[in-house]
Amino acid sequence: MDIPSGYVRQPAEQRRRQPRPDYGGGPTPLFDDTSSPGDPATFQNQQQGQGQFYGGMAGQQILSDPMANMAMQYGSSLATQGKDVMEKHIDRFISISKLKYYFAVDTTYVGKKLMLLLFPYMHSNWSIRYNKEEPVAPRYEINAPDLYIPVMAFVTYILVAGYCLGTQNSFSPELLGMQASSALVWLILEIVVITMAMYIMSVVTDIKTFDLLAFCGYKYVGMIGVLLGGMLFGSMGYYLALAWCSASMFFFLLRTLRLVILPDASHDMVSSGGNKGRTYLVLAIAVLQPLFMCWLTRHLIPSQN
Repeated sequence: MDIPSGYVRQPAEQRRRQPRPDYGGGPTPLFDDTSSPGDPATFQNQQQGQGQFYGGMAGQQILSDPMANMAMQYGSSLATQGKDVMEKHIDRFISISKLKYYFAVDTTYVGKKLMLLLFPYMHSNWSIRYNKEEPVAPRYEINAPDLYIPVMAFVTYILVAGYCLGTQNSFSPELLGMQASSALVWLILEIVVITMAMYIMSVVTDIKTFDLLAFCGYKYVGMIGVLLGGMLFGSMGYYLALAWCSASMFFFLLRTLRLVILPDASHDMVSSGGNKGRTYLVLAIAVLQPLFMCWLTRHLIPSQN
């Protein structure tokens, strides 16, 4: 047989020494498998590089598209205009700068204020310091009203109420929502009634709506203490805690509101003329707080443990 030119014949011994691939005992394939990509790490890097390449090309196409740029600019301007309109409408009803004043607190103030709310009997100076006809921020004045403690106390009260309902095997999201809604509605109704009473009685004072909201919201601190006393010590603990927290809240509001609502706080609470109406208003606000504390917590504590 003729051998083509350029063909080099290997010796038989050299052909025998070449190792044969191991196919795991299976039949020998007719052709070698060339579909393997080789090193898996190399193949993964190649795929990632291709993804980044095509992703970069897509991003460049979007950025270079004039319609896309116009849409992005229009969306950004629309969001800015919406933010400005929202802030303008909110400022018509609620002054954001004034609202920030009631949340200007720190940890030291919160600790001292909580002690003042629960143990007000040893406190002597109840006046509020002023700086250029404006009250000092709460973090620098413990007697100043704030909204941080009422808001946090309200949220904590709802959580503790949910725990109390869970211990009675009567917890449900709907019932907890009704509890929160009821407490919030009673607070708003209380503020509205006090404001109307001040208007009818022609009480001219520097007290603001946020101040009333803060003073009336402090009762949630006492309500938390009342619920904790009921959970730990039963009905007896509940009534003892209710008596202490009610007396503390009554004393605190009496000493605080007399400096705000009464025109001349240096004299006795009961005075002649128009001061009697103001005095009755202060007493009514102070008496309402223990009533609401009992009304919003009594059903959360079982009669017998």
